[in-house]
Amino acid sequence: MAIDVKPIRSAADHRAAMAEVKRLWGSKNGTPNGDRLDVLATLIDAYEAQHEPIDRPDPIEAIRFRMEQQGLTRKDLEPMLGTRTRVSEVLNRKRTLSIGMIRRLHAELGIAAEVLIRAPRLATGGRATRVGRSS
Repeated sequence: MAIDVKPIRSAADHRAAMAEVKRLWGSKNGTPNGDRLDVLATLIDAYEAQHEPIDRPDPIEAIRFRMEQQGLTRKDLEPMLGTRTRVSEVLNRKRTLSIGMIRRLHAELGIAAEVLIRAPRLATGGRATRVGRSS
């Protein structure tokens, strides 16, 4: 027996909706079961976004991840971040990203600006050096 499609307001509602999605998984689009699956997925997504929000990644971790994905070295970051020293300071959390750096990283590496704008975790015992807006 199928559950009624209704707003998900509790953990119990969420579990029931997840069980129903499991049952409906693989249903064809445009069928009653496929439509029900789409609606349940939307409701589950809305509930999880409100009750279990996923935090955006740290900007330095995002840069490191993209470097690994694309096989980039620190030297490859110099056109976007500046000198070898500046690249090291950024990756070691000693210097924050400037607006210019954020723009170049976004344009060249495709990292979401919303991720790069976030304040990174600073290196323990160190203080980030503030940089100018366009450097």
